[in-house]
Amino acid sequence: MPIRIRRSAQRGFFDHGWLKTFHTFSFGQYYDAEQMGFRSLRVLNEDFISPGVGFPLHSHQDMEIFSVVLEGGLSHQDDIGNGTILRPGKIQLMSAGQGVTHSEYNASDKTDAHFLQIWILPHTRKLKPSYQEKYFPPETRHNQWGLIISNDGRDGSLHIHQDVSVYLADLDQDVQLQKEIAEGRYGWLQVAEGKLDLNGEELEAGDGAAISQTSALVVRAIKPSKLVFLDLN
Repeated sequence: MPIRIRRSAQRGFFDHGWLKTFHTFSFGQYYDAEQMGFRSLRVLNEDFISPGVGFPLHSHQDMEIFSVVLEGGLSHQDDIGNGTILRPGKIQLMSAGQGVTHSEYNASDKTDAHFLQIWILPHTRKLKPSYQEKYFPPETRHNQWGLIISNDGRDGSLHIHQDVSVYLADLDQDVQLQKEIAEGRYGWLQVAEGKLDLNGEELEAGDGAAISQTSALVVRAIKPSKLVFLDLN
C-alpha cells in the first residue's frame, strides 16, 4: 500500500504512574512481530513524564537517538560529558555507537514533560559515540518544512549516520504543504498534535503514516498541527 496508516489507538501503551508511554513499534514490554519499525526507523515513542522524575542511567549501543520536546523540559546527562535541558525547538541527536550511558528527567517539578523519542538504525556499527544539539527557532518550521537532521548536515541541520532527513512543521489551520518524495525513497509522517488531511486521509494526534511508492504528499491542517516527517532510504 502506498500509504499505510498506523492509528494512535493501535500503538502499544503502558501507564507506569510516573510515565505514560505510547509505542508505535515494538519496544520494551510491547512486542508485535508486524511492527518492528519502518526502513531504518526503529523506535517512535510518545512519552509523558510526571514532574521531577525520569529515566535513570541506562545504556544504548548502535542507535541514532533524538528527542522532539512538545511541552515542558527534558534534562539530559550522559557519560561523554554532555548536560542540557531540552525544550521545544531544541533538538538533541545522540549517536550511541560503541555505547553511551545517559539519563533523561523531567526538568520541572510542577508540570509534565511531553516528547517524542525516535531511534534510527545507523549505517555503520560500533561508531565512536557523539552528541549534537541545536535550537531551531519557531519561524524555521512555521507553515513550512524545517529540516533538523540530515546525513550531510546541510542547511544547518544536525548530522546523522544514516541516509535520513528529518523535518518538523507547525501548521496553522487550513495551511497546506506539499512534500516531494524521490523515486526509491520512503517516508514516515507522525502527527504530534492537531488534525490534518494527508492525500485525502484524515490523521489525528498520535497517528502515523508509512509512505511508499508515492511521489508527492499533500498535507492540509484541519486544526493547528505539529508534524514530524522522515525521508528514508
